[in-house]
Amino acid sequence: MGVETGLQLRTLIKRSGELELSLVDVPTPEPGPDEVVVRIEAAPINPSDLGLLVGAADLSTMQASGTKDRPVITAKVPEAGMRAMAARVDESMPIGNEGAGVVVKTGSSDAAKALMGRTVAAIGGAMYSQYRCLKVSECLPLPAGTTPAEGASCFVNPLTSLGMTETMRREGHTALVHTAAASNLGQMLNKICLKDGIALVNIVRSAAQAEILRGLGAKYVVDSTSPTFMDDLIAALVETGATIAFDAIGGGKLAGQILNAMEAAINKSGKHPYSRYGSNVHKQVYIYGGLDTRPTEITRGFGMTWSVGGWLLFPFLMKIGKADTERLRQRVVDELKTTFASHYTKVVSLTEALDPANLAAYAKRATGEKFLIDPNKDK
Repeated sequence: MGVETGLQLRTLIKRSGELELSLVDVPTPEPGPDEVVVRIEAAPINPSDLGLLVGAADLSTMQASGTKDRPVITAKVPEAGMRAMAARVDESMPIGNEGAGVVVKTGSSDAAKALMGRTVAAIGGAMYSQYRCLKVSECLPLPAGTTPAEGASCFVNPLTSLGMTETMRREGHTALVHTAAASNLGQMLNKICLKDGIALVNIVRSAAQAEILRGLGAKYVVDSTSPTFMDDLIAALVETGATIAFDAIGGGKLAGQILNAMEAAINKSGKHPYSRYGSNVHKQVYIYGGLDTRPTEITRGFGMTWSVGGWLLFPFLMKIGKADTERLRQRVVDELKTTFASHYTKVVSLTEALDPANLAAYAKRATGEKFLIDPNKDK
């Protein structure tokens, strides 16, 4: 198999209520004038990728078949899950938001030709593929001496964490709160906030996660499993004045607890007059993940000046426009081996990516566990 065709990982949810994961041979398109073909050598498994990869399937029903070179994984999708999956039923879909590799073929434009042989990071989906034809604008040339693995997570986590601090500033807040804060992204956000002098309140779910962050220099870390959680959170909010939060959990009581704690901290500060309608300081929680799939439960004890909304990276980048997006991208490149360094616990090939043991490990979404797929590892 040359550049003409390459393997690609596909996910399919059948009308019969079954998930099927497989590898298919796909032709590599001839690059247009402003396009290049990249041999993908590193693509991370982010939570957003996992959502597409396994959908609403119950992985405890996982079955493996096929051959060593062409494994096939199937799992049942519960009836309730099928309703959420309706828009993708019977459509075989490629996966992988971001990745990195080497440009092996280019189109005719000067911009495309300039990338020949370069290691680039790329965005544009379908990165769990051996070869990808991409627009020049979807590629980020990496500095000399950068490996594909170092550049593989250039976009999603770095730009999401920078997008959070950017949103904070644009919306008039001065400090922020982050949940599931010991994640790869959370660790990056800590480094940004330390570098930029932003007070960050980290909410974690275990003492071990709290230790990880304190080891990185985090000042405000609160454990949601601690009996003193609300008191600890209010104390951190009094000190930091944080009035915006980014919540990766989504379900359960946490978003509401954060809003109540913000209101309590504002009232404790003594800077705002009492009102039976609550303080007039705007309190914002953005939900950007769904680690808890239960309904979001909000017990209102924080007046009327508040919002809960959704936040996603790509709509945010479209809103801020090309020049500001370029500024954020440039910062990622400049600090790729420091602030935005990603660490992976395991590198797998496309066939190993479909090993049931590995699939079960991704699905756990364990803090500090991050998998990297190298589609060309077996070649």
